[in-house]
Amino acid sequence: MNIGQASKASGVSQRMIRHYEKIGLIPAAARRDSGYRDYGDTDVHRLRFIANARDLGFPIEEIRTLLDLWADRRRASSEVKAMAQARADDLGRKAAALQAMRSTLLALAAHCIGDKRPDCPILDELER
Repeated sequence: MNIGQASKASGVSQRMIRHYEKIGLIPAAARRDSGYRDYGDTDVHRLRFIANARDLGFPIEEIRTLLDLWADRRRASSEVKAMAQARADDLGRKAAALQAMRSTLLALAAHCIGDKRPDCPILDELER
């Protein structure tokens, strides 16, 4: 299948497919006589794996490790579990930081009258 078909089948944009190929997350696609890339079902499966890992917040280098673990049928699942737990812990820290920022913004907004006067406690707080 061509890159457009692979993109549609995997849910990964053509631009990202080219990028993943360039950085070695997927092997270079075979080329047709016309020079167009030719992807197979295995490539689409790998692209879906990458997309799912990205959706769960894994960075590229960890996805590279996950792909290696996925391919190694003798691997210990404990290694994969540890990676998933570490990613979940990192997301928890980020979620807490986002919640703190949201709370601060809501508190600032609650103290702002929001009328036509120039006085603004939000700007005053940002100035500090």
